Amino acid sequence: MSISILGARVIDPISGLDSISDLHLEAGKIVAIGAAPAGFSASRSIDANGLVAAPGLVDLDVALREPGYSRKGNIASETRAAVAGGVTSLCCPPQTKPVLDTSAVAELVLDRAREAGNSKVYPIGALTKGLEGEQLAELVALRDTGCVAFGNGLKQIPNNRTLARALEYAATFDLTVVFHSQDHDLALGGLAHEGAMASFLGLPGIPESAETVALARNLLLVEQSGVRAHFTQITSARGARLIAQAQALGLPVTADVALYQLILTDEALRDFSSLYHVQPPLRTAADRDGLREAVKSGVIQAISSHHQPHERDAKLAPFGATEPGISSVELLLPLAMTLVEDGLLNLPTLLARLTSGPAQALRLPAGELKVGGAADLVLFDPKASTVAGEHWLSRGDNCPFIGHCLPSAVRYTLVDGHICHDEAWRGRSCTDREHRDL
Repeated sequence: MSISILGARVIDPISGLDSISDLHLEAGKIVAIGAAPAGFSASRSIDANGLVAAPGLVDLDVALREPGYSRKGNIASETRAAVAGGVTSLCCPPQTKPVLDTSAVAELVLDRAREAGNSKVYPIGALTKGLEGEQLAELVALRDTGCVAFGNGLKQIPNNRTLARALEYAATFDLTVVFHSQDHDLALGGLAHEGAMASFLGLPGIPESAETVALARNLLLVEQSGVRAHFTQITSARGARLIAQAQALGLPVTADVALYQLILTDEALRDFSSLYHVQPPLRTAADRDGLREAVKSGVIQAISSHHQPHERDAKLAPFGATEPGISSVELLLPLAMTLVEDGLLNLPTLLARLTSGPAQALRLPAGELKVGGAADLVLFDPKASTVAGEHWLSRGDNCPFIGHCLPSAVRYTLVDGHICHDEAWRGRSCTDREHRDL
C-alpha cells in the first residue's frame, strides 16, 4: 500500500527535522519527505493538518506475559495495546515461563509477534539459565535467534566472580547487558521506599542504597569488563548521578527510567492502593526531580513504560500480598505528554527520549524517520486529549491513571507502512486541567 501523509508537523530527533511537511510511504518504506517522488501515486491519503508525525515510539520494557502467564496477557493483546500508545518497537523481558533462555522460547515469542502483526518485538534474553544466577545461558545462540540484549531482571547474581565472568564473555561478543540494579539483601521484604511515608503506613522499606550499592558494584564491573551496559528502571536521584559519572568517564553506559517514576512519588501510597505497588518502589519528590533533570540532560536517554499487566485478582489482596507492576504501555505517549504540558521538556526532547534514545541504547533499527527507512511512525494530535481507560486494550487494567484526562491523542500508528492503529476521535473533551489529577 502507498500512503501520503499530508501537512503534518514532522519531527525527527536524529536529523533535527521539525517542520510542516508531507511523508510518502510505499512498500513499507519512507520514499520521500516533502514532495512526492516522480511517478508516485498514493492509494490512500491522510490529512494530517494539526497532527505531529514522529518516529514510532520505542519501549524498552514491555512484559508480554507469553508464554506462561496468559491470565495476565498475551503477545497479541499487549502489542495491540502498544500500538494504541504509539509504540512501534518494543523489548520484552526474559521473565516468561519457561524463562527466555533458549532459542526455542525466543522463536516462539518472535513467531507469535509476527502473527499478531502489531508492534515489532525484540526479545531480551536471560543472562543466566533459568535466571538462577549460576550458569550462563546460550547467549550467542540467543543473539542469533533475535535477542538484542541480555539481563537477569531483579534476580541478582549473588557471586561477583560469576557476574564478572559473564560480563567479560558478553563483552567478547559485543553483547549488551541490561542491569536492574537492586541489592537483594537490602531490598528483602521491602514494599515501599524506606522513608517517612513507609513509616507512617507501617510498610517495610527498601532504602535508596538498595539501588545505589548494586549500581556502584555493577558500574565497577562494567568498567573492568568493557561490556556495553544498559541500566534500566533507575529510581533515585543519586542513582542518576552515578550513571552521569560513569558516562563522564567514557564507559559504554546508557539508562532508562519508568515513565511513572517521573510522575508519581511515594506519597501516592497514602491510601494503600495496590495500583501503586511497583518494584523497584516509587521514591521521594526529590528523587523524582533528580530523575527529571537526568532525562532533560540526556544522562537518562530513554523513557519506558515498564508495562506489567496483571489479572484483576493480582491487585485485590492487601497491599503487601499484591503483585507489583503497572499496566500503561497504551498510555505511553499521552502520559509522557504531561511532561511537556507541565513545562519540564519540550516536544522534540521528549520524542527523542521515546524514540531515538531507546533505539540507540539497545542498537535497535528504529526511532528515526529517513528516506529508505522503515515506515514506522506515529501520528498524534497534541491539542486533543485522551481519557485513560475509555477504550482499554491491554488484558491488565492495573493502571492508576485510568479515568484521568491526559494531553494528546494518538490518531494513527503505522508499522512498516501498515496502519496498525487508526483511532477516530470518539472521546469527550477534557481540556480543563482540573480534570487531570496526577
